Amino acid sequence: MKTLLTCCLLLISINSYAEAFKNADAVSGKALVDKNCISCHAQSFGGDGSSIYTREYRKIKTSKGLLAQVRNCNTMIGLKFFEDEELNVASYLNKTYYKFTE
Repeated sequence: MKTLLTCCLLLISINSYAEAFKNADAVSGKALVDKNCISCHAQSFGGDGSSIYTREYRKIKTSKGLLAQVRNCNTMIGLKFFEDEELNVASYLNKTYYKFTE
């Protein structure tokens, strides 16, 4: 019985983590990125700024790390995104560049 319960809890936690951006709106996230992020990234990395996401030695390794970085940028730059907006941005970036499944 304990084993069954442990397995069920593990599956639930894996599924909730795997769907980190399940309820996010990637379309809204793209609009926020276009409006608030591209100019800074382009200035720092050249071109359209997307090389920050695709560079060989990028810092972001997980979906949790991606959301943490979006929150860090939000705080450092003073964008004043709400939590759901941060999640939307992270969802868009994940869908477009990172492709994290966990």
